[in-house]
Amino acid sequence: MSITVERKAELIKKFAQTKGDTGSPEVQVAILSDRISTLTEHFKTHKKDNHSRRGLLKMVSQRRRLLDYLKRENLSRYQALIKELGLRR
Repeated sequence: MSITVERKAELIKKFAQTKGDTGSPEVQVAILSDRISTLTEHFKTHKKDNHSRRGLLKMVSQRRRLLDYLKRENLSRYQALIKELGLRR
């Protein structure tokens, strides 16, 4: 259910604004999105896992807050991120 070190490093490298950047909203949203998709697959086979479902809802809320912040601060970076991750239609 957790993200592997290699996958996390790959996401950081892809979405980082500068070298060594791990705290930008883009990186955080990308990592959360990967974890959310992993948990979503987990729930297809474990329908009654309510403890993990609570964690999923917290991650979705955190991602939403980060996206709202990014949209408020820099609309072009927000639009590029949601297009890259395929979050909106």
